[in-house]
Amino acid sequence: MSVSDDNRDSGVQSSIGAETRKVTTLRLQEMKKAGERISALTAYDFLTARLLDEAGVDMILVGDSASMVFAGNDTTLPMKMDEMLYHVRVVTKAVKRALVVADMPFMSYHKGEDEALGNAGRLMQDGMAEAVKLEGGTSICHIVERLVDAGIPVMGHVGLQPQSIHTYGTYKTRGTDEPEAKKILEAAKALEKAGAFAVIVEKVPAPLAQRISKALAIPTIGIGAGQHCDGQILVTPDMLGMNTQFHPRFVRRYAKLSETMKKAFKSFRDDVKERTFPTDAESY
Repeated sequence: MSVSDDNRDSGVQSSIGAETRKVTTLRLQEMKKAGERISALTAYDFLTARLLDEAGVDMILVGDSASMVFAGNDTTLPMKMDEMLYHVRVVTKAVKRALVVADMPFMSYHKGEDEALGNAGRLMQDGMAEAVKLEGGTSICHIVERLVDAGIPVMGHVGLQPQSIHTYGTYKTRGTDEPEAKKILEAAKALEKAGAFAVIVEKVPAPLAQRISKALAIPTIGIGAGQHCDGQILVTPDMLGMNTQFHPRFVRRYAKLSETMKKAFKSFRDDVKERTFPTDAESY
């Protein structure tokens, strides 16, 4: 084998190693430094989580968005800790490579550091999550510090914060004026200083997301925040085209599963009605 063949094989091995290596908070930091984009999607059940992990998605967020796309609520606010813990537990059973981050639901960290620590600890110890995510800016930095001091990795969330939807009164883009843009940027910086390992940036103008990404040493994960973040995340049922009632401009639909699923359900119904299912081959 020639030297060039040796080098080519080494390159292949390095590539394979990078793709199969367990994703950790340190690995995300390395990806940012190397300019490698971070892929992230949500999961709420075992089968979806396993498929995401097998596909090589870097980070899986067990989001409180389950309140909407799983439970059918209008907002994320009804999600309770016990419900969140259930989703986290079934997702972590399926995942081997991706970093699993658990959302801390509404009012699970707002009453003080001790309660926040207890709830985050449940998600880590009972749910086997590898990190937690909190929405908020400077007002929650003392909580972030407490969790990080206890050995719990924390991801921040700035820009549009769904748990504050009743305060906003709308899901419109945040940070479109300079005073709010500056506030969001300062919030991201404060979260980094408090010890957050990454920050989700949701629904802000692309130039603002770029400013945030350049200002932080930790990775930024965008959703509706343009192409300049260090990674991108979408809600899985949205990008699969399962949620037909929700299609903002930032969601690219990679499939139309709502149509595929309805077609399959109708075919099953018809086969049962016409007595063509099951056949002898499908019987015992």
